[in-house]
Amino acid sequence: MRRVIAAAAAWVIGAVVLAPAQESAKTAPPTIAAAVAALGADGVHTIRYSGFGSTYSVGQSPAPGSPWPRVTLKKYEALVDYDAVAMQEDYLREAGAIQPRGGGLPFTGEQRQLQMLRGTIAWNVPYGRPPRGRGPGPSETPALPPTTPPAPSPPFGGRGAPPVPLAPQGAAASVTDRIQQVWSTPHGFLKAAVANSATTVRGSDGVEVSFSAGGRRFRGVLNTRNEVERVRTWLDDPVLGDMLVESTFSGYEKFGVASFPTHIVERRGGFPVLDLFVGSVELNAKVDVTVPDSVRDQALAPTRVQVEKIGNGVYYLTGGSHHSVAIEMADHVVLVEAPLNEERSIALLAAVTETLPAKPIRFVINTHHHFDHAGGLRTFVDAGATIVTHEMNKRFYETAWSAPRSINPDRLARSMKAPAFITFTDAYTLKDASRTLELHRLTGNPHNDGFVVVYLPGEKLLIEADAFTPADGAPAPPAAPPGPPGFPAPVSPTTLNLYQNIQRLKLDVAQIAALHGPRLAQMSELASAVGVN
Repeated sequence: MRRVIAAAAAWVIGAVVLAPAQESAKTAPPTIAAAVAALGADGVHTIRYSGFGSTYSVGQSPAPGSPWPRVTLKKYEALVDYDAVAMQEDYLREAGAIQPRGGGLPFTGEQRQLQMLRGTIAWNVPYGRPPRGRGPGPSETPALPPTTPPAPSPPFGGRGAPPVPLAPQGAAASVTDRIQQVWSTPHGFLKAAVANSATTVRGSDGVEVSFSAGGRRFRGVLNTRNEVERVRTWLDDPVLGDMLVESTFSGYEKFGVASFPTHIVERRGGFPVLDLFVGSVELNAKVDVTVPDSVRDQALAPTRVQVEKIGNGVYYLTGGSHHSVAIEMADHVVLVEAPLNEERSIALLAAVTETLPAKPIRFVINTHHHFDHAGGLRTFVDAGATIVTHEMNKRFYETAWSAPRSINPDRLARSMKAPAFITFTDAYTLKDASRTLELHRLTGNPHNDGFVVVYLPGEKLLIEADAFTPADGAPAPPAAPPGPPGFPAPVSPTTLNLYQNIQRLKLDVAQIAALHGPRLAQMSELASAVGVN
């Protein structure tokens, strides 16, 4: 049985669209006018800056409350056009042979990513391996689905062809974030402050500059040298609510007619996401950020849930980048995973209600706290479900869910229902007269300290997220690029740990319902992926 449930995306992009400042800085409060003069902001229309440092994966920490995983930022270049409200960020990240603990897109060697914005259109240009035989340009490369992450790139200088730019992918959900990045740069902040009649208040750490634009708040601090020292704004996050985004700037130096910081740190949710040391700045260079025709008419795609029966009363809920599994019990339904956001959860509710109309979702099993796997939980709390999760997550969710949600109030923010939890340490069982579900923590897994899998002994079915993702064809390849000649291909430590835990727990697994990927997998594929034949 296959059915597709579609729900129109309810998001309204609250884009902060600011026209270039038409007012002269002379009409602004004296402290802002002094900062504009000190940084030379009036004469800056475009800026290009580059450097190196570190980047971090938001919401992917190995344990709740710990910092986001770090990856070396080998090269970073940003191009910003304030008049056109356009920018391009070019990341060249480098991971070692061993991935940092936690989540994020896994890769080894080097990985390049381009993130673009012009006006209210955002898009990405992923880099990946060219087709065999030759290396076509972007126009010859088939487009990847918007929900499919780019394939990990082989190390530059290593075996295999170097990565090439693939077809552009629309990134409509990132528009607001990227527009706010434009106006959170030091010169952008001052331009926006002048254009939006900012107010100033002198405080203990400098002059606080405040204004609102496009329904969004901006707060900055000017130090005694009239430099922009800090910019704060807020973005909606499904887990954290009104998430603080804070950029700090230090080490200003003169570059031509303008001053620019040589050290930039951006934090989200209290932890760094970018730590950049700037080595080069070019003012008023030509910036050509042209919107590709393929993304010009982009829109947020409808959320689709495809329902596939994979066992007696067991339904695989796919249709996007993140999957769920609905399990029918005697008088209720157990849902494994509520990923991404409220839009996904609303579509899941509709799909389960249509498939099993007489049975409510009583329990939602959360495999781990990573934001892409926990962003839809609040919707099910509002619907009356109990969240079943590892004990380390309960306090984190209670704290995060109590934060303000003024930017995008969701269903739980309106109903203000108190969440109900069932927590456990290493194992837990849900059962009734119809079936038994076993929950097991994967001990020693580098992805997450509270990583949970679900096992249905009657069906010999394992449900897991992130530890193993089957490929489009069978058998699944190793999760890392090939090693040097004469050496075996490296094995993903997260995948190997899953296999080892299955053996430790003596689970008789026949099939694996991965919560990413195109299909069900066989246990033999997992064994092959870790080199066990």
